[in-house]
Amino acid sequence: MPKKIAEQFIADGKVEINDSSASSKPLSSGNKEQDKAEIGRLAAAIGEQQQMFYAGRRHKLLVILQGMDTSGKDGTVNDVFAGVNPQGIRIANFKAPTSIELAHDYLWRVHQQVPAAGEIVVFNRSHYEDVLITRVHDWIDDKECKRRYAQINDFERLLSETGTVILKFFLHISKDEQKVRLQSRIDDPNKHWKFEIQDIEERKSWDTYQQAYQNALRATSTEHAPWYVVPADAKTHRNLVIANIVLETLEALKLKFPDPKPELKKLKFE
Repeated sequence: MPKKIAEQFIADGKVEINDSSASSKPLSSGNKEQDKAEIGRLAAAIGEQQQMFYAGRRHKLLVILQGMDTSGKDGTVNDVFAGVNPQGIRIANFKAPTSIELAHDYLWRVHQQVPAAGEIVVFNRSHYEDVLITRVHDWIDDKECKRRYAQINDFERLLSETGTVILKFFLHISKDEQKVRLQSRIDDPNKHWKFEIQDIEERKSWDTYQQAYQNALRATSTEHAPWYVVPADAKTHRNLVIANIVLETLEALKLKFPDPKPELKKLKFE
């Protein structure tokens, strides 16, 4: 039986995050235009699967995108889910928590955004911010961070056991590539809206973030909610990897349209 593409990128308890692996392109044909065409084909196939997914209302799909600034979360959504009917997909963004959200536990706002039956939800950043930026800036200590890893694993197991398929993607870019992308946002006035001065401050903590990501991936990549480490220096290859894994996951569900309604078999409009 051929090895699934997903298996090439899955993280385990010994995963290491380093810049050298961010530029690898194991799925590339060597021709960028050919790879883009393949992404288009995969996106169309995902769209076909999504029609059955939505019509059947039996499954739920949660896609989590995490990565450093400029790693390509928005670009992934645009290309990988280009063929999906907007009625069947929802994008959830998690920014700094509001005062109301802070008055609850940190997973409260997250649980409200998980997918309903027949729905695909993409988290553009997620509950993992609560073990990443919080740890990098010492807003929580190691003991609290480990407690949150366990809580997150329990939360995701709950989702899995109640019918949610979870795909977690770490978009892995190198520090040099981030520099190029940040500079392009500064140089192009049409991209200024994407740039925040805070991005410069966060970049100063690069090494600490890489360690925080490595720790989080090791602690929370589980059988029911695995992490996939996606080399993301090449945008096209990043999308190629994620599109393949999403399609493999949907196809494994053996989706089909609901059974025909017998009462409609002989119905004819006058």
